[in-house]
Amino acid sequence: MRRGLLVAAIVGSIALGSFVVLLGTQPAAAPGTSAGLASPPPSQAASSPAAPSPSIARTPRPSFPVPVGPRPTKRVVATLQSSLDELRQTHGIPGASVAIIFDDGSTWTGVSGFADVAARRRVTPNTIFAIASISKTFTAALVLDLVAEGRLALEDGASEYLPGQAILEGVTIRMLLDHTSGLHDFFSHPRIDAALLANPANGWTPTRTLGYVAKPYFPPGTGWHYSNTNYLVLGLIAERVGGRPLAEQLRERYFEPLDLDSAYYQDVERAPGPTAHGYRFAGFKKTLPPIDLADGTGLMPFKSVVTAAGGAGALAASAIDTARWARELYGGRAVDSGGLALMLGGFDRVAGYEPSIPYGLGVQALEVNGMPTFGHSGRFVGFRAVVRYLPEYDVAIAVLTNQSRADPGILVAALLRVVVPPPGPCGLCPDPF
Repeated sequence: MRRGLLVAAIVGSIALGSFVVLLGTQPAAAPGTSAGLASPPPSQAASSPAAPSPSIARTPRPSFPVPVGPRPTKRVVATLQSSLDELRQTHGIPGASVAIIFDDGSTWTGVSGFADVAARRRVTPNTIFAIASISKTFTAALVLDLVAEGRLALEDGASEYLPGQAILEGVTIRMLLDHTSGLHDFFSHPRIDAALLANPANGWTPTRTLGYVAKPYFPPGTGWHYSNTNYLVLGLIAERVGGRPLAEQLRERYFEPLDLDSAYYQDVERAPGPTAHGYRFAGFKKTLPPIDLADGTGLMPFKSVVTAAGGAGALAASAIDTARWARELYGGRAVDSGGLALMLGGFDRVAGYEPSIPYGLGVQALEVNGMPTFGHSGRFVGFRAVVRYLPEYDVAIAVLTNQSRADPGILVAALLRVVVPPPGPCGLCPDPF
């Protein structure tokens, strides 16, 4: 197996019940059905005066020899595409885009179906999708970089940075990152769907969104509950500390340095390429016609829900850039090494609360086909996405879809079985083609 000494040297080992990530030998969802976003289990505020961002000490890519991992051979590529086409049709998905990045940097991108059903415009490798809660990984990375720079501390009270917000009493930065704040998820408010859908092309402010935060689930630091409110607040805090809008900070620190050319903050920035329409269905029967959610603004799925989400889910990107982000992030090349150590070392604190999926500081950890992975899932009405990084192989996969009823994790598992076959007499034999 691929041995990643980089992250091993940073964080040691983490045990998560049956999920054991042996970082000593390797670098390595919350339910919800509202019109807003939810990250399914496997299955903005006034800114301070602008201040220059200090340079970040990025960890270099390892230069030592490593064993060869899986490769995109002709047979593998053909099987991946045929499997994607079949899976998309089986699960009634209008359009899908998949990207896999292998340990040598080679890539496979596969597309299937339509980005715009009515116009019969097909998905291409450049098509951009809403990535919903995968946005949280960017917000978390920014916050942890600010911590590593000494501009924030995990045990700081959130109210220190956003005074006047009574809901933040007793809540720390760490609690926001790992969903132990107890803050109610605004997207779970019983009246928010009607409000969002009343005028889909209308933009929301953070103040309006926070008005839908109901009674806390529990006192701060005494339980775990996935909540988009945590990351909306973190985005506001990052703006206050960084002195600039969240979109600008993400672009300067991550989008541009990592060549994530398709990634952008919806409503604040313009789409750099073709985008997909999002679709809902009146039921689960696969023959039901898709219902287009586009509101004419070009935002995915529509403006009200994107602007309500803020730092919890407003980003969009292509599949290849989503996969590239995961590989750079969890492979130790996107954030300060101290920030990565905090991110991947945060699972033990919440394990006793039995979260629906093991959750660190803005990262999910779970096994896929028996292999440990890091990543995040994302869900808006009309879009579902998932990205996973396999530390044992330094491989990343992203699956983006323009629907919200079928779990893209099913596609991840099926496609990874093609890339990394189960162990056997010749499970990883060289491909004759």
